[in-house]
Amino acid sequence: MPATLSSTRTRAALRTTARVSVELLLVLVAAAVALWLLGRMWSVVWPLIVGLLLTTLTWPLARFLRRCGWPPALAASVVTVTFLLVAAGIVALIAVPVASQSGELTEGVVEGIQRLREWAAGPPLNIGNDQITSASDAAVARMQDSVGSMVTAVFTGVSTVVDGVVTAVLALFLMFFFLKDGPRFLPWLSRQLPGRLATDVPTVAARGWEALSAFVRSQAFVGLLDAVFIGLGLWILGVPLVLPLAVLTFVSAFVPIVGALFAGLVAVLIALVSNGPTDALIVLAIIVVVQQLEGNVFQPMIQSRGLGLHAAMVLLAVTLGASLAGIVGSLLAVPAAALIAVVWNYLREQLGDPPQEPESDEPPTGPDVPSQHLAPTTTQPSGAA
Repeated sequence: MPATLSSTRTRAALRTTARVSVELLLVLVAAAVALWLLGRMWSVVWPLIVGLLLTTLTWPLARFLRRCGWPPALAASVVTVTFLLVAAGIVALIAVPVASQSGELTEGVVEGIQRLREWAAGPPLNIGNDQITSASDAAVARMQDSVGSMVTAVFTGVSTVVDGVVTAVLALFLMFFFLKDGPRFLPWLSRQLPGRLATDVPTVAARGWEALSAFVRSQAFVGLLDAVFIGLGLWILGVPLVLPLAVLTFVSAFVPIVGALFAGLVAVLIALVSNGPTDALIVLAIIVVVQQLEGNVFQPMIQSRGLGLHAAMVLLAVTLGASLAGIVGSLLAVPAAALIAVVWNYLREQLGDPPQEPESDEPPTGPDVPSQHLAPTTTQPSGAA
């Protein structure tokens, strides 16, 4: 006979489901409001995030100088100036060799375009000069028709560059102050918060700092792997400017998606104009293989170990961040997931049941135990079997 539903249990299950649904809805509304406020304050939040990431990158040197007895302000100033010099040296290392060989590269570009036209004129495409000329005229006419949108795009690009410069300057100043006054922040925060918050918030902040440091270290290691493997492939093929291209690959690894595409495009272009289309295709294959290994194998494995996240969670976080916020979302997805994991683990520690002590088979003894609770003892005669 089939069992009948209990009306009491059904009502209790519906009430529990309704209560949990309302609580989840309130949590989602609170999260949506927090994200909306974050978006409204993004012009301040974004430089703060960049400054924190730069601080995690430069803090080991500042900590070493402070342990050697340097004043905090002097150590922060030296580290900031050193960071600027290293950044300028990287730009010079990339730009100077490229500028010195700009004439050869220009001639190679012209020769490469001519080779492409000759290849397109032959089988199987059989594209004649008349078709190429008509296509060029159509492209020019289309560009003339869209002058207004192009001007708007140029102004938008200039505005984006200006915003980037302002963000970089603010991030550098914030990095200096974080390096100088960072160790005093958590004690100050503890004094400002009441009750348990004075312990909980600084603890979560300290663990979040460790997670950000692990993210920056793992990202630097992944960029180093990219630079070594791609640079080795370029050196074997005899492509010029191997060192600048390897440095560009390492630096661009900190900018997800666009950085890899830009560095790969530059390497393929230089291989095309210097070594020809065959080597350019080989370079393209090397870059695609290395990028796929980096994105699907190296990066999830390295970041999962450093951040305590599973490799699948790293992949899903990057995919979700890119779909929600593009490049910035993909850049911040992994550290955001790591911070969420830090908060979740801390909440589990605080809300979990305390570990129970294992029960002992021996009867309790001591002055506080009543004598009637003690097991009676008996003595066997010495001659008993």
